[in-house]
Amino acid sequence: MTSGPFQALLLFGILHCSKQICPSVCLCISDTVSCSSVGLAKLPQSLPSFPTNLDLSHNHLSCLGPSTFTMMPRLEKLWMAHNEIRTLSHNVFSNVSGLRLLDLSSNKLHMVEQHYFHGLWRLEELRLFNNKIAQVEVGSLSGLSSLKKIYLSFNQITHFPFFSIQEHFQPFLAMLDLSSNRMSSLPWEDVKALPRLVQQGLYVHNNSLICDCSMYAVFWHWNLRDYNSVKDFTDEHTCNVYGDPRRSIRFFRNNQFFQNCTVEKPVMQPVTVLLSDVVVFEGDRVRLDCQTSLSTTDLSFSWLSSSRGLITQTSMNDTLSMFSNGTLEIQATMVNDSGVYLCTAVDVKQGLNATRKVNVIVLLPAPEPFNTGYTTLLGCMVTLVLILTYLFLTPCRCSYCKQPPAPYNQGTLLCVFWPFTREHP
Repeated sequence: MTSGPFQALLLFGILHCSKQICPSVCLCISDTVSCSSVGLAKLPQSLPSFPTNLDLSHNHLSCLGPSTFTMMPRLEKLWMAHNEIRTLSHNVFSNVSGLRLLDLSSNKLHMVEQHYFHGLWRLEELRLFNNKIAQVEVGSLSGLSSLKKIYLSFNQITHFPFFSIQEHFQPFLAMLDLSSNRMSSLPWEDVKALPRLVQQGLYVHNNSLICDCSMYAVFWHWNLRDYNSVKDFTDEHTCNVYGDPRRSIRFFRNNQFFQNCTVEKPVMQPVTVLLSDVVVFEGDRVRLDCQTSLSTTDLSFSWLSSSRGLITQTSMNDTLSMFSNGTLEIQATMVNDSGVYLCTAVDVKQGLNATRKVNVIVLLPAPEPFNTGYTTLLGCMVTLVLILTYLFLTPCRCSYCKQPPAPYNQGTLLCVFWPFTREHP
């Protein structure tokens, strides 16, 4: 009767261990599983659950079904470039919210739908270049609050929803690569409304832009501010005169066409983002203030970090607390709490908002240095005890001993208790 539970437990252990078996076509090393260039048409069924890095590039994968990576909760980097993927199912990335790098470049995606990247709020880098993408749906990137880089170059995009890129949704976004697409015009007012950090990293060269004054004014200002997106690809910035592809000009080299354009002088905008560094040790309590350019008292505050996500008054717990002035308190910091914390202060009545960035660095406590002073003192005390033991506990040949005194030997040390006046027999 007792063999039944034992056999069930043994079977469970065997099944659990079988999940960790490396597929024969893959290479498993420490925290990485590489199944690259092995001709896979579908994912192996026995992929282990331990990897943080998974390489499935250069295969023949065409579709990713729901919950494909559910058994890999520790996954942080996923390479699937150079496959034949045409679409992504709903909840394909469920249970892998820790994913930071997703490479879907050189596939056959035709559009970016809203549900594609749902739940990937920690994703920092998204590679979608060299696909067949013609449309990016509004809201498809809104949930990616930790995103820093998006690569959409070498596609067939004709329109992009620039208005959906907002500082509240993507506060860390510093690169948006839309180069080598099929955009003939851009909504320049939406482009100018982009956060300054996004404008600095917006790449739109090698498109089919129509030459006009609005376009030239934007690029003229970016060139004046020495943005890398313009400086590094000067000759690749072209436009078509009157929309004729046969009359393409490099407008930074030949700007005669824009001589009649009126370009506004650049106006220095006040800095509304304050950045400071806070260095603490693990286990310490830290308070992050939210001092912004807004001086009114009727403000609402929220924080956003790559490790804890969106933090509001309703998301407080035993480890986090927020004061009425927006100050965020972390009770006991951990190394995982390191990163940039973005505080947003909103004045609803006046329709104003301002942000503050705090870079938190959590260090491990330094080990106590080995103190040689205590060691020296201990050694001296041990030496002193040994000397005293030798002096006071060594047997002495005293006058009151029953044994007769030994004859005097000049090479023998006198006892420290030897009387000053010696009695003769």
